Amino acid sequence: MGIKNAGKNNFIWLGPKPVVNIMQPELIRDVLLKHNAFQKAPRHPLRKLLASGIASLEGEQWTKRRKIINPAFHLEKLKHMVSAFQLSCSDMVNKWEKQLSLDGSCELDIWPYLQNLTGDVISRTAFGSSYEEGRRIFQLQKEQALLAVQVTRSVYVPGWRFFPTKTNRRMRQISSEVNALLKGIIEKREKAMQAGETANDDLLGLLMESNYREMQENDERKNVGMSIKDVIEECKLFYLAGQETTSVLLLWTMVLLSKHSNRQACAREEVLRLFGNKKPDGDGLNHLKIVSINPIYIQFSNSP
Repeated sequence: MGIKNAGKNNFIWLGPKPVVNIMQPELIRDVLLKHNAFQKAPRHPLRKLLASGIASLEGEQWTKRRKIINPAFHLEKLKHMVSAFQLSCSDMVNKWEKQLSLDGSCELDIWPYLQNLTGDVISRTAFGSSYEEGRRIFQLQKEQALLAVQVTRSVYVPGWRFFPTKTNRRMRQISSEVNALLKGIIEKREKAMQAGETANDDLLGLLMESNYREMQENDERKNVGMSIKDVIEECKLFYLAGQETTSVLLLWTMVLLSKHSNRQACAREEVLRLFGNKKPDGDGLNHLKIVSINPIYIQFSNSP
């Protein structure tokens, strides 16, 4: 049943489950803001092996977790990660340049490159010096996501997740390996922080610093901060929430730029005027007007 027949807002049944689909931004915003009125739907038990974290919490638990996580995503903190973004982008463009023919052109399927780019960026910005371990986690989480989609599309039979099927065994193997890798990285950071070392500027370091501060302010009372298990789940969520969504956004931006060549020319001119041959930096990005740092990134409102 398509949008043309059912409209942008419609009601359907998925087996025994009633589902309301909404596509109007104002209504979506209401649902996201009124998180106490609109509860999260129960998930397939095996999907929890992919990631849970703040995405699975409700009410007061969600509020407390968000308070701890928020400082890691402040714009001033993210500015320090621009060099990591630039490095990953340069690696991708260099690969493209190597495929150019003698006339300076080539045909590329850029979707796999953009997927790798966002995974690479998350690995660098989330784990910093543990970048190689981060890449391994990304590869495993990518496989886990594909398996999670498979089990979600199958008919749910209570208790089936306990059977040693090939998919069930593999999902648990991946979960165990990812948890072990993340636990090792987190424990190293904890020891470094206890020894008085400054927290890293990557997402994991900022998250742990914020968590430690929250516990200090509340005299380390139980259930105030996050456990190692909680931090592991939030790290897994970094990949799940950031990788695919950002890849799609970048691809759609490139599609729009190719359709609106005048805006593409304006965007290129602005970037070259502000940066020239220099690498982009956080302060310079604030001065961009056409290629702006906002939810839609490239403004096409003035396009013909």
